[in-house]
Formats: sequence, structure tokens, C-alpha cells
Amino acid sequence: MTIAVIDYGMGNLHSVAKALEHVTHENVVITRDPRRILGATRLVLPGQGAIRDCMGELERAELRGLVDDVLERQDKPLLGICVGQQMLLERSEENGGVECLGFLPGSVDRFPGDMQDAKGQRLKVPHMGWNVVAQCEHPLWQGIDDNEHFYFVHSYFVHAREPAHVFGTTRYGHIDAHVAVGRDATFAVQFHPEKSARAGLRLLENFVTWTP
Repeated sequence: MTIAVIDYGMGNLHSVAKALEHVTHENVVITRDPRRILGATRLVLPGQGAIRDCMGELERAELRGLVDDVLERQDKPLLGICVGQQMLLERSEENGGVECLGFLPGSVDRFPGDMQDAKGQRLKVPHMGWNVVAQCEHPLWQGIDDNEHFYFVHSYFVHAREPAHVFGTTRYGHIDAHVAVGRDATFAVQFHPEKSARAGLRLLENFVTWTP
């Protein structure tokens, strides 16, 4: 049994791998070898930085087709993290507009720069720090309280077009960002579970035991 963290040159690979090793006895590998990725029992698609760079590096690593194939077949669980979530949508408005993987219908939009909190104080972009996640029922939330806090760092947010694909939302200003999305054997989050203390580790533990 192997969990493969897909290494295409972008993302907090070692922190994610260490967090996975903390919650499972399964073999955790960081790899860009297509044979090892296809042979793994579970996959993690991380991502950090600008979406154009992430999509470009996925292409340069010659892994775009493999990821597309895994998403189409849905024959093993896949967890997307941060930009690894955003990549699953159709298009991001970052970098002047970037076509993404198109696995889920919807877009990735920038937080407006003029948002305010309930007291009229201007909210910063990027959205950075701890915020609560309102859950929609999914096995990966098992043992995690609704409205639990998770750690975020992002200026762009997912807007999934189909409500059935939304499993968690976070409110920032007047925006309800879709911070947990998925379908079938794929689940993806905007926050960083590897930086989210007990709740994040529990989500990773749920992922490594999840049977879609």
C-alpha cells in the first residue's frame, strides 16, 4: 500500500508527506515517476504559488496526461491541496486567465480588494490564517467538528458550479468560498491540512482510510 505525493515541482511536498507519515503506517513517497504514481493506492496533488506556474510545471514534468487519466478513471482516492484544489476547476482568472484541468465545472476567482468584516474593517488579501469551515456531509469530515478551524493562505477562491460538488465553505467578507470540493474518489481542499493541527491531521487520517 503506497500513498504517492505527486512531485511536479510545486507545493509543500515534504510537509505534506511528513503529516501523512504521522497518521499512517502506509508507505508515503514523493515522486514524479509515472509508474510509481500509477502503482500507488492513493494520490495527493499538492500545489503552491501561481496557477500558471503550477499548470506549466505539470506539463513540463509530463504529468498532465497522467493526472487527467487518473481523474477520468476515478479508480483510486486523490486528495488535492491548496492550488491542487484550484487546478481541478475549469479556469482561473489568475495571471490574466488560465485553463485548468476541468475535472469540476466552475471557476477560480480573486477575492475583491475592498472587502470588509462585520465591523467595517478592511479585510486583507491574501486571506491568511485560521478560519472556520462549514461542512457538507462527506466521509473525510468524520471526527471533525463542523465549523472547525483550518489554516489558509490564498488570494483566489474556488466557485464550483454544481452544489453537489461542494463539501465545505468558508466565509471571508461577503464571499462564501468553496474550500472543500470533489466527486467520486476525488476530494480537494483550499486550506493546508498539514498546517491545521489536530483537525488537519484527522482529515489526512480519514483520507488514508477512505474507501469511496
